[in-house]
Amino acid sequence: MIRFPSFRSPAVFGAVFSLGLSPLAVADATAPVETPRVIAVDLDADRGIWEGWGVSLCWWAKVFGDRDDLADWLYTLQDSVTVGDWRLPGLGMTIARYNVGATAFNEIEGRRMVRSKTILPFRQIHAFWLDPKQPDPDSAGWDWTADANQREMLLKARARGATHFELFANSPPWWMCANENPSGATKGDHENLIREYRDEFAHYLAAVARRSRDHWGVNFTSVAAFNEPSSNYWVADGKQEGSHFSPRSQIEILPLVRAALDRAGLPDVALSASDETSYDHALAAWRAYPPEIRALVSRVNVHGYQGRSGDRAGLDRAVRVESGKTLWNSEHGDNDAGGLDMARNFHRDMARMQPVAWCYWQAVDGGLGGKGGSGWGLLDGDLMEGRLLRDNPKAYVFAQYSRHIRPGMRILGQVDAEAVVAHDEAAGRLVVVVLNPDERPGRLRVDLSAFAAGGNAAVWLTEPFGATRYARQPDLAFAGGVLERELPARSVLTLQIDGRGR
Repeated sequence: MIRFPSFRSPAVFGAVFSLGLSPLAVADATAPVETPRVIAVDLDADRGIWEGWGVSLCWWAKVFGDRDDLADWLYTLQDSVTVGDWRLPGLGMTIARYNVGATAFNEIEGRRMVRSKTILPFRQIHAFWLDPKQPDPDSAGWDWTADANQREMLLKARARGATHFELFANSPPWWMCANENPSGATKGDHENLIREYRDEFAHYLAAVARRSRDHWGVNFTSVAAFNEPSSNYWVADGKQEGSHFSPRSQIEILPLVRAALDRAGLPDVALSASDETSYDHALAAWRAYPPEIRALVSRVNVHGYQGRSGDRAGLDRAVRVESGKTLWNSEHGDNDAGGLDMARNFHRDMARMQPVAWCYWQAVDGGLGGKGGSGWGLLDGDLMEGRLLRDNPKAYVFAQYSRHIRPGMRILGQVDAEAVVAHDEAAGRLVVVVLNPDERPGRLRVDLSAFAAGGNAAVWLTEPFGATRYARQPDLAFAGGVLERELPARSVLTLQIDGRGR
């Protein structure tokens, strides 16, 4: 349980969070910076077991998937990985989301794929199934040499200890599309998958998952058949592969995918849905699912592009509380190279939605033109020419979380969107990550009396608009169960305390 008054919100000035603890004054707009922000740790406040951090492999892995340095950076906890001209802290990701492609340039009875005039080459992910008349994955109608770089990064993630692998589709293969264009239909609210090819689409997903298990040595733990399906911006002249599916169509297709996985001998591969763009779309789709479809879905995925908006709490209530399912934020991206927008969204998710995993979109991004400078990636790169350009501060912000909040830790309760607390009971470790998005510093006070009366706390700090990048700070000694420290402006601070915990 956390009490963490925000300096930013006028609504909390002079207010007191009453949580069964002694009341503390909350700073007003004129209070000195020495007035502390307060976190009170409650080891009984259980918000779920953390499953991990991850990243989607398309599109950056199509370009950079053969690079061991990027794999070491993303999927290990090495203290320092040389990537390009930088020494980066390993992010310790354990989730790899693999995009099964929709693009191919073969001809089928006079038909050819229609290419969007705005799509860049690295956003075209090559499909494996080329000929609808040859459904046998071992036939010549399938090209298993396609998409070599993204597959190679998938294998590198596995070799470095990744534990969760998700297969997801942006679009069905082009020849399953009504307009032969895997970027979308003529209108954004029109569906592009030909109804008669729904079984083939399900077969395609299952066949790739089975091939991966038998030949690549990667057991997909889940399959997501849709990507932002309720959104209406998947159109024929779009900048990427995409496909609209109404909730009604999702309801009709999900049983086909489940049956195809079972026929392929993959009953243990879970279905996740529906990877909607926003929390509100995800909630509307889930509410539309009848009980028998909800029963087929093991986990609800949602993307974080709604930012500060959206009914996160309603989604949590409908999915976790009422249906007993877990939630992932399976994709977040933004063009803030500093990383504070990313951190804000993570904290909002943790406070209101209670996901058990969190994934970023592009590890390396080049913006709309592919040439870099967008701030979307953890690293900035030229994806047209295959060059890394710069390390964005958000890469170090991400490390403040991912290197310390580890799979298997229990997330402890909170009431504010600017602190997260995780507990590893077996190791006797407590982690507190605090975001200060304000343009002025403050003081932080952590009540650790439920965990340890005294000891030392290890400290790491990133100041995206300063020079500090995931830097180890001097350890803090504390006594009487209370730890205090300055909280720099526009920063992320991580505290790690080792003790017995009870």
